[in-house]
Amino acid sequence: MKFLLDDEQAEFGRTLDRMLTSAGAPAAVRAWGGGDTGPGRALWKRIADAGVFALAVPEEYEGMGPLPVELAVSFIELGRHAVPGPLVETVAAAVLLGGPAECLDTSAAQRWLPRLASGQAMASLAMPAGGPYALDMDTADVTFVVGQGETELHTASGHGTVQPSIDPARRLAVPHIAGGVPLVSGADVGAATRTAADWAAFATAAQALGVGLALVERTVAYAKQRTQFSTTIGAFQAVKHRLADALIGLEFARPLVHGAAVALAGKSPDAGAEVAAAKVAAGDAAYAAARTALQLHGAIGYTAEYDLSLWIRKARALRSAWGSPSACRARVLAAPGG
Repeated sequence: MKFLLDDEQAEFGRTLDRMLTSAGAPAAVRAWGGGDTGPGRALWKRIADAGVFALAVPEEYEGMGPLPVELAVSFIELGRHAVPGPLVETVAAAVLLGGPAECLDTSAAQRWLPRLASGQAMASLAMPAGGPYALDMDTADVTFVVGQGETELHTASGHGTVQPSIDPARRLAVPHIAGGVPLVSGADVGAATRTAADWAAFATAAQALGVGLALVERTVAYAKQRTQFSTTIGAFQAVKHRLADALIGLEFARPLVHGAAVALAGKSPDAGAEVAAAKVAAGDAAYAAARTALQLHGAIGYTAEYDLSLWIRKARALRSAWGSPSACRARVLAAPGG
């Protein structure tokens, strides 16, 4: 399959890159990790104004979607700039609520989807496919919870103790269902939940790809200015090879992410396996890029004060979020032709 972004899609990515660069995203990430979500919320509003969240919301609910290719373009840039917050969860919640009207409660969609699309609300989400925790519940305006058995959808009434994560900008908590608002129940919740889980894994894969690209870009820049023995370290073959290997891994993952986007757009029966392949490839490539970046930066790469750590920690967290590498590989192998 040959896939290329059209001019409009490519320009959308460049526009997001310019906007996030000018916004100074690393400062917002550090503030978010320290409990000050104000800068992150301001960044969130700008991202929403650019139309990112509307890409996952159907047009009948004031969105533009679902448009998975454009969403992949967006999340690669969000990963490149390490944007904090429940980005993936908000998109997956929009897909869950925007499912077929005959499957889910349209009143919940009418209430929440326009707010999610416009950035007036951010959502967290807990589903069996994502584990017991929800991301950034203490900040999100609403948390949707799919119960065990995937037959009930609620809003959470609260949450347990906020747990630390590998990535300080990702805070995790177990949602409380008792006292929450039941939205819908029945066997159809399961189908909508599995679709939302695929979109969550897909957005995470695109985000991980962006994180890996940022790590390579920053390490290349560092290798061009750091000197040893009166020579920039980027001139050494060993350094070049490590960076080339990291970039090749990411470039091999990129078509899988785009392929998953096309499969989701076409509602292909193989979309789940395509998403799993993209998730494991992008997650592993980003993790390898993080290891390379850390090694080539030396001890400075470990320090929390150095911005590189924002991406290194995120690469580790995203690798297992919404599908571990082993779970994704098992899904690919279980697919027809796998």
